[in-house]
Amino acid sequence: MADPTEPQHVGVDAPPPVGRHLLGPHVVGQRVVVRRVVRGEVGPSGGPALTDVLGTCLAWTSGPEGWCVLQPDARADRPLPEPVRIALADIVSGKPVPPRPSHRLRVEPREAQLRALALWPDLVTEPVGAWLLRHSPTSPNRRANSVLAFTDPGDPGVADAVERTVAFYAATTGRPIAAVLVDSPQEDLLRGLGWTAESDEADTVFSVAGVAAARRALRDIAGGPGGGAEFELVEEAPGVVRAGLPGASGVAAYDRDWVGFRSVEVDPDRRRQGLGLRVMAALLEWGAEQGATTAYLQVLGDNVAALGLYDRLGFVEHHRYRYLALDGATSAGR
Repeated sequence: MADPTEPQHVGVDAPPPVGRHLLGPHVVGQRVVVRRVVRGEVGPSGGPALTDVLGTCLAWTSGPEGWCVLQPDARADRPLPEPVRIALADIVSGKPVPPRPSHRLRVEPREAQLRALALWPDLVTEPVGAWLLRHSPTSPNRRANSVLAFTDPGDPGVADAVERTVAFYAATTGRPIAAVLVDSPQEDLLRGLGWTAESDEADTVFSVAGVAAARRALRDIAGGPGGGAEFELVEEAPGVVRAGLPGASGVAAYDRDWVGFRSVEVDPDRRRQGLGLRVMAALLEWGAEQGATTAYLQVLGDNVAALGLYDRLGFVEHHRYRYLALDGATSAGR
């Protein structure tokens, strides 16, 4: 006797097969995958055609005439699909699946770093294949004075890319530094060529958050950007501003609907007064006014206090990277 829980091959006009699944009213609001019969169509084996739907379950009605409604996952290259209504009798199999990663987390690390270039308006860049040489004449910051080596350089090849990198920094900073993803092939490659840790500092964490969520969290924690303090917002360059008040300041830059932050600093004798939060709130408010929907920042991985605060604001880790130098000496800046 055939197992009644397994789909059976039947004619296209016969009742559709019904399989074992893990679905029901309990999956409403969850992301699921459903395999269903496409009535009136014939599959490759001669039985009913089947198709899969991946999305969020919006509704479930039990019973012989029951049905469920799924909102298929959105795609960046097309409008949001219309919800799909599926008769329970047409479900062959299905189960809950993990939530879809945030669209912010689907951005490649290299692309996220390219957006962060906006934080240094005077940055000089030069591509070397897929690597990017970066130099700021006014900032000692490593992010502004290192080669972004997150992927294989491609053309002109590894040897030429390394040679051009060394020559570029010999003529600018005097010290070749490379930013690489933690434990990546590029890190292994450069270490094999004699590059070593640029300093004894921890790896850097690149974190992202939704601007709206971060603003709400900041309002709850700090009471909004004002807080009784007199803010000064100064445009340092197109798309770059500095927010300041007595004892604290910070810089924000906007690019392609992302707003990023750097140099958020509070005088040592003014700390634990919420000034840093108020600076962040003011910069986030400015970013929202520019149209930003994603916020990002970068902090050393052993800065437990900062990471804890940013976690409260909704920031999540996007990627981690570290710096290598050809001589292994240390330098200032992050």
